[in-house]
Amino acid sequence: MTCHDHAHREHSGTSLIGAARSALMAAGEQWTGMREAVFAELARHERPASAYDIADNLSRSRGRRVAPNSVYRILDLFVTNNLALRVESANAYLANSHPGCEHDCIFLVCDECGEATHVDDDEVAGRIRKVAQSHGFKPERPVIEVRGLCQSCAG
Repeated sequence: MTCHDHAHREHSGTSLIGAARSALMAAGEQWTGMREAVFAELARHERPASAYDIADNLSRSRGRRVAPNSVYRILDLFVTNNLALRVESANAYLANSHPGCEHDCIFLVCDECGEATHVDDDEVAGRIRKVAQSHGFKPERPVIEVRGLCQSCAG
């Protein structure tokens, strides 16, 4: 079940890149050519992509080596600013289809095909935050991952 306390627009293609640029700049960060290239490469993936996947693809398309460490730094910036989501168990990333919109990550990760579906459920996330706070813990970025089989692989 997907729950939203507010409405947001899902973006794709050039609209997604434009929304990401706007969100990053609104956060006081610069939108550079390299950041745009990394985001565009990330956004074209339907499944979570690693920094190495992105660096390899950019290296091929640019005709010169792009260092994975540079890509990792940019991806970390994107996660911090809600432009990308990190699938912790896969050490991989997905473009956030509604950049700048803050939701705690709930992922359904398929062990067979690697698909990761991002679900927004503010009720579940809120309860997890309350549990953490009741133990004197200040939650910064809760991430919930459910491993199993997607509908296609289970069927």
